[in-house]
Amino acid sequence: MRAVGYRQSLPITAEDSLIDLDLPKPAAGARDLLVAVKAVSVNPVDTKVRMRSQPAAGESAVLGWDAAGIVEAVGSEVTGFKPGDAVFYAGAINRPGSNAEFHLVDARIAGPKPASLGFAEAAALPLTAITAWEMLFDRLKIRDAVPGAANALVIVGGAGGVGSIAIQLARRLTDVTVIATASRPETQAWAKELGAHHVVDHTKALPEQIAALGLGAPAFVFSTTHTDTHLAGIVELLAPQGRLGLIDDPKTLDVTLLKRKSLSLHWEFMFTRPVFQTADIAEQGKLLAEVSRLVDAGTIRTTLGEHFGAINAANLKRAHALIESNRAKGKIVLEGF
Repeated sequence: MRAVGYRQSLPITAEDSLIDLDLPKPAAGARDLLVAVKAVSVNPVDTKVRMRSQPAAGESAVLGWDAAGIVEAVGSEVTGFKPGDAVFYAGAINRPGSNAEFHLVDARIAGPKPASLGFAEAAALPLTAITAWEMLFDRLKIRDAVPGAANALVIVGGAGGVGSIAIQLARRLTDVTVIATASRPETQAWAKELGAHHVVDHTKALPEQIAALGLGAPAFVFSTTHTDTHLAGIVELLAPQGRLGLIDDPKTLDVTLLKRKSLSLHWEFMFTRPVFQTADIAEQGKLLAEVSRLVDAGTIRTTLGEHFGAINAANLKRAHALIESNRAKGKIVLEGF
């Protein structure tokens, strides 16, 4: 089968940073779906793994943790899916990735593809939807008020892939006031279009801009990027006993800053459930089924930002480069081989 992977951790500008491969077609294990992949999207985790995880000598690794496709076969213990079903999912970071014609995924972390979306539009959603949902509702618990705080959520990096779905989930499913950060006119407009009540510029001081809104000190901050850069400002703007969630990988983070206000810190890694095979692993499949329902009901929409064409090394290199530039708006999707 055709696939795209890498043999060495190289800068994306290098000729062999991503290469086209011919690999054996995998066979489904007991809990697996074998999926004929129709579309994928690219996330920051793809670029991080490419640069940080060197394959063994002579071996290759396939990236990709977002996919939409058709079930080709099911394992002996699978329930709820059958060959021919259209699915979408984000997979597991400790298994081969989805940038391949056929891919294995644990059926418990897959969901039915939204019927109203094409495969490319659907592939934009799983990883970021799981990340945003788990952060908002499982970690930050934004439906639970912080005493004395403004019922408001600041999303740092509101125009990125995770921010784009987090804005929608918070706006459509709760009564929280959503404040997104974005720095360019086009990304500010995108955040507003997705439902942010207010948009502020993260290249400028956040506390002053938040205070100027007249809402009071927000209860929640969801930082999707550059948390170390913004930490002092986040601590300043958050209400006492507020909650801070992050998903990026700062090299250092001075958590002692949180003590005076008794702020809580929440880290979200959407691969925790599948990697550790947690007792509630099936919650991700249920979550995606609910996201699918919300899309088909018109409550939320795809976050597809750009379609980069067919799934091949050249186009994936372009996608990785844009992700690494920190200038992507929404999700980058590729479709077909």
